[in-house]
Amino acid sequence: MQGSERAKNHRHLRLVIVPGRRTCGSAEKGPHSSRGEAMLRYNLIHPEILAALASAGHGSRVLIADGHYPFVTAAGPNATHVFLNLTPGRLNATEVLAAVVDATPIESASVMQPPPELPTPEVFAEFGALLPDGTPMERLDRFGFYDAAKSEDVALVIATGEQRTYANILLTIGVAA
Repeated sequence: MQGSERAKNHRHLRLVIVPGRRTCGSAEKGPHSSRGEAMLRYNLIHPEILAALASAGHGSRVLIADGHYPFVTAAGPNATHVFLNLTPGRLNATEVLAAVVDATPIESASVMQPPPELPTPEVFAEFGALLPDGTPMERLDRFGFYDAAKSEDVALVIATGEQRTYANILLTIGVAA
């Protein structure tokens, strides 16, 4: 089959991004599209993150890490690494958390607690506000957090450009309702 004939026989996907809307993507004349309904019903559209979340299951973990985190040496051996740290400050940990929470159920979370002589990071309150109501947020010391992030059940590590220290969160995926 010639290239142009092949192209005629394939259905094409048109990606539609509308700021502030929770739907994106619609198939042109596709047999699986029903009355123009969107394929995705959340804001997260990053293909590698979506693939990692789709292959993870209940109890799998997702690490969203600040720009100071040792991504290569302090992450589980089964984890997919996605680097969103384009420039310092972009994307930050709370922006990434908001997208992940929108796309997958969260059962619990853990954060890296600084030493007692340092104040509680303000980002912890931001994390709590973004997590679903009632989600427990455990505080682990630095090395306890590293140990948890190195476990085999970490399915995804997302590197952010977050500049605030201790802006790391380890999510446990819950059961889809």
